[in-house]
Amino acid sequence: MTVIAIDDEPIALDVVKSHASKVPFIELKAVFTNAFDALTYLQENNIDLIFLDIKMPDISGIDFLNSLSSPPMVVFTTAYSEHAVKSFELDAIDYLLKPFSLPRFLKACNKAHELHNLRNRHENPESTFIFIKDGYEQIKVLVEEILYIEASGNYTLINLSNSTLLSTRVPLNEMLLLLPAKKFIRTHRAFIVAKNKITKFDRTQLCVGSHLIPIGATFANCLQDLY
Repeated sequence: MTVIAIDDEPIALDVVKSHASKVPFIELKAVFTNAFDALTYLQENNIDLIFLDIKMPDISGIDFLNSLSSPPMVVFTTAYSEHAVKSFELDAIDYLLKPFSLPRFLKACNKAHELHNLRNRHENPESTFIFIKDGYEQIKVLVEEILYIEASGNYTLINLSNSTLLSTRVPLNEMLLLLPAKKFIRTHRAFIVAKNKITKFDRTQLCVGSHLIPIGATFANCLQDLY
């Protein structure tokens, strides 16, 4: 996996560089103390994973992530534990509390690597179906039949155009990785929507047929590529 790190503290970046050099399946391509330099780099290069500090002087890591229309996977790094909940609302792979050890860094890398491999198996835009785990069974679902997917308590609900409603315990962030990336968008911490099923939208919600789907504040840029 290709990786960059963003942190306004050079010492923190030295720790990431040292740890990354010991993990065989990641390649640290660049490090940045300035988030805007990193933004320029991301516009010109494809990166799989960012190690991203939250507390930075010009722009927070959370605001930086929200500015990206198609963000790579992210592991937040910070000395402040109060941001943990917010980071997972943004589907961060992990949250490393400074100072973090090599074993803890490796655990985050392993989680990212597993999801990266899963995404690579399913990101083909020509994929016509996925398999959804339901107990001990795997149910075949046609991609074109999916209207939207909703997190509801401990379950994820898959709404299909033939009025079928499937229920699974596969978390929403893992569900997103199963789907062809170019055909679906996350509009809210609780919703994934098929792009070609959207009939209209504004800044706060969209319509899929007669269904109203909210657009969360942290996902405000989700519809940029529809314009």
